[in-house]
Amino acid sequence: MNPLVLQCTMVAMTKIKSICVYCGAATGADAVYLDTAIALGRLLAAEGIRLVYGGGGVGLMGATARACAEAGGRVTGIIPDFLIGKEQAFDHAHELIVTKDMHERKRLMFERADAFIALPGGIGTLEELIEQLTWVQLNRHAKPVMVLNVANFWDPLLTLLDHMQATGFVNVARPVKLLVAHNVRAVLPKLHGAVAHLGEGELHGAAEERVLDRM
Repeated sequence: MNPLVLQCTMVAMTKIKSICVYCGAATGADAVYLDTAIALGRLLAAEGIRLVYGGGGVGLMGATARACAEAGGRVTGIIPDFLIGKEQAFDHAHELIVTKDMHERKRLMFERADAFIALPGGIGTLEELIEQLTWVQLNRHAKPVMVLNVANFWDPLLTLLDHMQATGFVNVARPVKLLVAHNVRAVLPKLHGAVAHLGEGELHGAAEERVLDRM
């Protein structure tokens, strides 16, 4: 390939500008969960990728956001008003958006993000992750969805997804598009690989671009 053509192709590649991180409002029973959340926050800051998350200041949520902000990264927290006290809304976010309910929160998190990562968490984390996988299955968006499977936390879910396909409830022609990273180092290479074939409009359309430009 002509070197000039290769250079132009590389420049034109779609770039991930923001990542939504779903994770628990608790730190979990294993210290590796907290260590991973902190490492991920620092990674996003180092790479100039905005963190979009649920706005809380506790648990893995707070740890990820705090690590990102303290390392000089950009943080957008999105939290419904009824959780401000319970989840101790994070006061270091560069942008804190208060919504009227969970539905608005999830919609804004989707609109602000180019990709989604689920750290260990509880029912809320699982629900947010599954909703994004559902939207991908229904061809509503092409943004990559990933679990950070630290200490094999997500193995039971991965087994269940395989079981759903084996029993005929997930079409083998349309397998669940879930990326799996086992450590923080693997996160960005996998995500960048997943969007390499996408156009700018598929990852962040005109509306999202205008929002990001104002931040």
